[in-house]
Amino acid sequence: MGGAVLYPSSGGDRVLLVEDEVSISEPFSSALAREGFVPTVAGSVAEARAALEQHEPDIVLLDLMLPDGDGRELARELRARSQVPIIMLTARGSEIDRVVGLELGADDYVVKPFAAAEVIARIRAVLRRSRQSEPLARLTVGDVTVDVAARRAWLHGGELSLTRKEFDLLARMARSAGQVVTREDLMSDVWDENWFGSTKTLDVHMTALRRKLGEDPAAPRYIQTVRGVGFRFAPAQEV
Repeated sequence: MGGAVLYPSSGGDRVLLVEDEVSISEPFSSALAREGFVPTVAGSVAEARAALEQHEPDIVLLDLMLPDGDGRELARELRARSQVPIIMLTARGSEIDRVVGLELGADDYVVKPFAAAEVIARIRAVLRRSRQSEPLARLTVGDVTVDVAARRAWLHGGELSLTRKEFDLLARMARSAGQVVTREDLMSDVWDENWFGSTKTLDVHMTALRRKLGEDPAAPRYIQTVRGVGFRFAPAQEV
């Protein structure tokens, strides 16, 4: 490809599709356009970086295997500068690859080949969740403070570096501090009631959140697992 096609100045939700296989990118970008999205196709990491310098997309669909680099590195760069939703597109289908993608901050993971209609449904679901209005509040539970409006969180006064989903999980549990939140409610509230994937993604993100909170699995300070039900968030003295 001779370079990414840049976004027009107006239109629907802007989708950056980072995919080097023309047999996939051309029909899928056409399907996106028909559904009211404004697609930009980048066939390499370099083209994706150039497109990102021009405009901030509303969502990124990112292939992992690109001709000039690994899409996971681009995902890390994106997460360092932005909370833009990311959906991974890859031929890799093993559980470890999915886990790695989710730990990098991806919001969803699609294995090729895929049906355009399903991926477009996922795009809409991810965008809807990312834009869901939250009450403007600052919540404090023990030594953890969550500013829902600013999407920032602190532990012992030090700011936590959380991915979008990690923050959403923390905020959801903090709002129900002391109460058990079921796995089903977490999946519905943080992901979507029509989530396509396995609930394994919840465990991946919960493990990452616990690590950032400095949790000891044998003696949790904040996140307690209620077996067969869900999780309870409370300061150590209440656990």
